[in-house]
Amino acid sequence: MNQGLFNEVMQLLDELNQDLSVPKNVRKVALDSRMKLNNQKESLDLRCAKVISTLDDLSNDPNVPSVGRTFLYTIISKLEALAKS
Repeated sequence: MNQGLFNEVMQLLDELNQDLSVPKNVRKVALDSRMKLNNQKESLDLRCAKVISTLDDLSNDPNVPSVGRTFLYTIISKLEALAKS
């Protein structure tokens, strides 16, 4: 596991959770995603896949502003890289 990339993803999810310009449901998903990624009982690939799926569904929500959607895509791409490492 690439610990630096993992920490970067966690930081991005934390920033998204604290961003008041995105809807409350997006902030909640960011917090839930952090908890899913910290679950050491599952493999890293499985954790990343679950979070990617959740964030991808959220990115299709029309209520998410474009800035939030871009942020989600950034996190998703980093999660994909993390799952491959």
